[in-house]
Amino acid sequence: MPASHKEKFMTDIKAVLADAEDLLKQAASTTGDRANELREKAMAQLKQAKEKAADVQVIVVEKGKAAARVTDDYVHDHPWQSLGMAAAAGFVVGLLINRK
Repeated sequence: MPASHKEKFMTDIKAVLADAEDLLKQAASTTGDRANELREKAMAQLKQAKEKAADVQVIVVEKGKAAARVTDDYVHDHPWQSLGMAAAAGFVVGLLINRK
């Protein structure tokens, strides 16, 4: 997911949640049918935010699985290079941990 899409998604979610929060605050200070209407609108907006988050979760999981497949293919195609990279990464992490 490109950075601009992430920013737009977060902006959309924050706006929906802010609107829902505002509606719930209005409903708390209102009584009767108007309060019920405000609560229903707030719940609808929260449901919308939840659905958007679920959509993004599906995309993230799919991209994660694709990355895992690519990594698995690379490791199978280039085992010695993979082993060398893992050893180098372990060495660097060991140096960093030992430094503290």
